[in-house]
Amino acid sequence: MIERNLMNDLLLWKKSNNRKPLILKGVRQCGKTCLLQEFGKRYFENTAYFNFERNEQLNSVFEKDSDPNRIIMELSLLGRQKINPQNTLIIFDEVQTCPKAINSLKYFCEEKPEYALVAAGSLLGITLAGEVGFPVGKVNFLELHPCSFDEFLNSSNQQLKQYIQNIDNFNNISSAICNELAEQFKQYLCLGGMPEVLSTFLQTKDFMAAEKVQDEILKSYELDFSKHAPKNDIVKLFLLWKSIPLQLARENAKFMYGEVKSGARARDLEDALRWLLEAGLIHKISRVEKPSIPLAAYEDRKCFKLYLADTGLLRRLANIPIESILLDDDIFKEYKGRLVENYVLQNLIACGKKEIFYWTSGNTAELDFVIQHKNQIIPVEVKSGLNVRARSLKVYKEKYQPESAIRFSMQNLKRDDYLLNIPLYLLFQYEKFVENSNFL
Repeated sequence: MIERNLMNDLLLWKKSNNRKPLILKGVRQCGKTCLLQEFGKRYFENTAYFNFERNEQLNSVFEKDSDPNRIIMELSLLGRQKINPQNTLIIFDEVQTCPKAINSLKYFCEEKPEYALVAAGSLLGITLAGEVGFPVGKVNFLELHPCSFDEFLNSSNQQLKQYIQNIDNFNNISSAICNELAEQFKQYLCLGGMPEVLSTFLQTKDFMAAEKVQDEILKSYELDFSKHAPKNDIVKLFLLWKSIPLQLARENAKFMYGEVKSGARARDLEDALRWLLEAGLIHKISRVEKPSIPLAAYEDRKCFKLYLADTGLLRRLANIPIESILLDDDIFKEYKGRLVENYVLQNLIACGKKEIFYWTSGNTAELDFVIQHKNQIIPVEVKSGLNVRARSLKVYKEKYQPESAIRFSMQNLKRDDYLLNIPLYLLFQYEKFVENSNFL
């Protein structure tokens, strides 16, 4: 199993004095079930696992009422094991198929808080969005994302991961280490962060075998469209989903409804777009008109870009050959760095960044991302190779005079005046470098 960073958050939840039932969200096949089962194995004597999709009898347990005592008794009988609040982790998996089980979490919180109960499931975001009367304040939330680059590196080359974790200054990293990290980075861009894809590659060292798993995941997503989406939205979902790589391929990657379907407007596709967002399949990054705190106050909701939740799946959906990444030093010159942007976004989100935007100045400049760090707005430029000319960042600097800026590129770690250059493969440590850079 690939070691997941969220395991630490689960352990903090277990030890919390104010623990509530936990809802673990995450896009399909990002590893929720494996993580929870490993969590139970490590930190509990027993795990009581209930899959609502595989065992339809479970739904009947929640039909009568939401009495936690009765529910625990019946689950113990069905699972043929005693559920002890002191040493048992209860997992409700694929719980989106039973809304009454989700509602029961309120009563576990109020009447039986001693039980360690986690509810997880695919498309859970859609279920919760449509759930009437969901008990706000009665549950804790965590979200699992596809594996980040550092999680992949920890499994593929743990010694290298430990080495770069100890970097705390701005001296250049040796070229030999940079070359090895660059190779690992290229592999990750091909594979993405889906655990089964990474595990397949790490076991076989076969990119083609890993690509077959990616195809299966993409097919499962499309089957979800037909199975779970409203009938009126199914065709729209397919069209919108397929359009994302094409829209990112344009020089201006701003999302255009007319590119999905000729003549389409926002009102025609907004439900399908919302479905993809709530399913966790895509990320929506809006433009900000002014980079000030709070960023959300300056959001232009009509102007946005769409990225996929996983970079490897975007590569496959865009039909970009693996060899064009592994064998070309000027990576993604044909896709204009969009895969690298997707990588940066995916890993910033994995680092805990929630509000991420982009900035433009008319038709003269466009900055890839703008983020807030403590009380400061930081512009972020993304470069896919060693060529780091940044006209847009120059325009931004002249207009707003930022105290600091970040450039993610393949150049070595260094600081030039206000600009901190962080190699793409060290993104997961960007906060440490910002703190140590005397910017703040």
